[in-house]
Amino acid sequence: MMSPQFDPKATPKINYVKKVIILGSTGSIGRSTLDVIDQHRHRFDLYAIAANSRIDILEKQYFKYSPEYICVLDEQKGKELQQKLKKESVHIIIGETDMLAMIAESKSDMVVNAIVGSAGLMASLATIKAGINLALANKESLVTGGPLFKRLLKEFGSKLFSIDSEHSAIWQLIGSTDPAHI
Repeated sequence: MMSPQFDPKATPKINYVKKVIILGSTGSIGRSTLDVIDQHRHRFDLYAIAANSRIDILEKQYFKYSPEYICVLDEQKGKELQQKLKKESVHIIIGETDMLAMIAESKSDMVVNAIVGSAGLMASLATIKAGINLALANKESLVTGGPLFKRLLKEFGSKLFSIDSEHSAIWQLIGSTDPAHI
């Protein structure tokens, strides 16, 4: 009996699809994250996207990825998007409070937080408190909430992944250097 041959071009079978939320999906890091998802569609389910006010881009992202939720932080722009997509099955939520509730209830595997500035702090904390892993591209959140992050990560079992280029460079340096030399 001949054994099956290994085909290196075959797509690996993934038994588990990661449910992902992207906060700041219309910015450069959010769009780069969507590019990664494009390359690995069999591994990711885009559950929700969020942005402050760029509803034209959010609308295009909705039609390409079909997330269950779209969050718009700006109330007026959120209402405009609700009108544009009123015949679609997507849930459009408006404002930070509803975004934080959506994160907490999502049971997602990963939240990519690319919200600009300290505005991303509450979303980062909500993610960690929900026991969801956080891919953080927002250094201001870490600076303003650093000590709290460490305690909450331990308490809720979440993991923090740095995806900001500056964070990543430091993370790589620390990981490859003897702590005595830092």
